[in-house]
Amino acid sequence: MALLINERCINCDMCEPECPNDAISMGPKIYQIAPERCTECVGHYDQPTCVAVCPIDCVKPDPKRQESEAQLYEKFVELHFDI
Repeated sequence: MALLINERCINCDMCEPECPNDAISMGPKIYQIAPERCTECVGHYDQPTCVAVCPIDCVKPDPKRQESEAQLYEKFVELHFDI
């Protein structure tokens, strides 16, 4: 499933540069994750880098975006390879 950044975000700027899919950007008040670009780092790393670097644990699974690891991998392929 895609991830989301909840309202506890303190805009520390740690997550955005770590995202290999360019899925994280500044929203109106806090950082946000574009679900169509979030693969939970499948295809890149063993765990989501935004979760690993967040100092306050505000990056959580998005309950509205249930995706299997196979679906996340397919999204990774679509984002990074001309097929």
